[in-house]
Amino acid sequence: MPGSRSSGGACILHADLDSFYASVEQRDAPHLRGKPVLVGGGVVLAASYEAKAHGVRTPMNIRQARELCPNAIVVGPRMDAYSEASKRVFEVFEDTTPLVEGLSIDEAFLDVGGLGRIAGSPHTIATTLRTRVLAEVGLPITVGVARTKFLAKVASGVAKPDGLLVVDPHKELDFLRPLPVGKLWGVGTKTEEKLNSVGLQTVGEIADLPLDTLVGLVGVAAGRKLHSLAHNQDPRPVETRKRRSSIGSQRALGRRKKTWSELDAILRDIVDRVTHRMRQADRVGRTVVVRFRFDDFSRATRSHTLPMATADTERILHAADTLLSDMRPTIKQSGITMIGLSVTNLSDARAVQLALPFADGTALDTALDGVRDKFGSASIGRATNVGRDTGTSVPMLPD
Repeated sequence: MPGSRSSGGACILHADLDSFYASVEQRDAPHLRGKPVLVGGGVVLAASYEAKAHGVRTPMNIRQARELCPNAIVVGPRMDAYSEASKRVFEVFEDTTPLVEGLSIDEAFLDVGGLGRIAGSPHTIATTLRTRVLAEVGLPITVGVARTKFLAKVASGVAKPDGLLVVDPHKELDFLRPLPVGKLWGVGTKTEEKLNSVGLQTVGEIADLPLDTLVGLVGVAAGRKLHSLAHNQDPRPVETRKRRSSIGSQRALGRRKKTWSELDAILRDIVDRVTHRMRQADRVGRTVVVRFRFDDFSRATRSHTLPMATADTERILHAADTLLSDMRPTIKQSGITMIGLSVTNLSDARAVQLALPFADGTALDTALDGVRDKFGSASIGRATNVGRDTGTSVPMLPD
């Protein structure tokens, strides 16, 4: 599904998890934190920044990596853990904006243009996104913000690790020109060496080169591409490739012990947000999924499938309440640091027959949606949430 093209200010985010596999290993094994960690078998699939400081790179041979970093700790890859972490990070992305273009398991473009009135500036949105990924998934992430996809990706590369960089639209070329030619998208080691060999060291020098000369050096397609990127000419919009199969939201709760009434209020707030987004997207769903993370970093997932697809707040809340109650003994014993809810098995609301006798909360839901759409998501809420901390969150965004 094509996305809208951003225009004007810097509103495209490139979000990139830092040393993803290695960061997951350090998150899950406290004794690895601050240590040089290599993930792989025969070759290095990922290296922590402590290992990269010794010159280790991917996909370097493990033996060569050990020569550079004798104290490195090698761990085997756990693809299931990485896949689960990626899924949870992308849930945060999609809770931030509906325009998310995934590039790989650990990076994506996000278009936040037009969200200023309900979510703040792109810098504010990026800051909140980084806070949420760290709090809810336990991983550091770097974000670059710019007017074009290319420059946003360059900015995130410059800001690594665990950083945030916004490129002022009025100073794009001032930022871009001094960078080494290797920062241009598509310039690999061999192309960089070839350009360096003829005295081309910086992006600015590429930009100043006549197009015909550049084409003569690297070929027609590559020459034209590099020439455009060196002038920050990148008209590509952020594009979503498929309609999402679930809509959800989650909240990091911190380590302070929560009362049951507090958890109940937090769950209701999450359900309100999720069902509002479902109705905005004209989507209904049958399966309610509630996810939990406990003080010891263990996790649990519980689900319930409804008889008919719905976006009705009270019906989904009733199912979620039941799932939360089922986990009460575990929560009491282990504590809870995160709760999330999603609705899956989605269908187009316009293609689903309404259930008789139409006695549900649709009228109330519609009235509340109208208030939130006009005055913002925080303009109305449940009385049970007044004065309560409902966890790390962001304003509700349209889906």
